[in-house]
Amino acid sequence: GGHGGHNGLRDIVPHIGNDFHRLRIGIGHPGHKEKVHGHVLGRAPKAEQDLLDQALDEALRLTPMIVQGDIARAMSQLNGFKPS
Repeated sequence: GGHGGHNGLRDIVPHIGNDFHRLRIGIGHPGHKEKVHGHVLGRAPKAEQDLLDQALDEALRLTPMIVQGDIARAMSQLNGFKPS
């Protein structure tokens, strides 16, 4: 739960509270603080997009487990996921 610094979630929290689950996917760091904004909002390079797609596919595969309430098991599997 919580917004974790994400401005979109920061806007939502006052309406729904902090009690929610979220999927966080890291995208790396461009190396310089000044480049973060463009890096986060820009299009991912092909290699990174492929990794992102694999992570999202794995999260979707685990969605039924989450819906059934086995969040801890789904989190464990997702946290152990290694893209190819």
